[in-house]
Amino acid sequence: MTKILLTRHGHVEGIKPERFRGRQPLELTARGRAQAAAVAQCIADARQPSHIYTSPLGRCVETATAIAKACGIAAKTCDALNDIDYGAWQFKTFAEAKALDPALFAAWFATPHLVRFANGEALQDVAARVADAVRMVLARHAEETIVLVGHDSVNRVLLLGFLDLPLSAYWRIAQEPCCINEIDVSGGMVCIRSINETQHLDAVAREYDAR
Repeated sequence: MTKILLTRHGHVEGIKPERFRGRQPLELTARGRAQAAAVAQCIADARQPSHIYTSPLGRCVETATAIAKACGIAAKTCDALNDIDYGAWQFKTFAEAKALDPALFAAWFATPHLVRFANGEALQDVAARVADAVRMVLARHAEETIVLVGHDSVNRVLLLGFLDLPLSAYWRIAQEPCCINEIDVSGGMVCIRSINETQHLDAVAREYDAR
């Protein structure tokens, strides 16, 4: 059995108020670094992974580095885990994007599977990429525990694939910063143990929400 521990990077600017972050180079905030430390300790204490693969974007690399340090292993970048390319909407606020193209903005929330961003990607492109990442993990790491560090969009699409759900269900899955999703794959059978697990972040939330 291969166990996949799928997490998202820690908090960055542009989550609230929300922007189309995509491939914008963003560093973790102080809250994000605290979240990364918490998820790293949680994984090191209970899961003992053998390999870590991360999106090449800095916010994921920083999160993966924290996990790697806690677990005593190295993290490797995987281009297939890169965030969705929002093209012309890159790092625009929701208000800015809506003003540019109200119809496309509405479609993104109503029928995300039918949207392609100008000069960017569609969810089908992301699905093809993350499937490549999963195939790589399953081919290389049978009977191992693997950490994947991705993004909100990447993780939603990956989980939809594991659940055999259509891309139209994109908004039905939540992915908080530094959450944990646990997926077991054995003999072609998939069992999802948890989705968007965040209990390990409770102390961080209490500290930063009180400020």
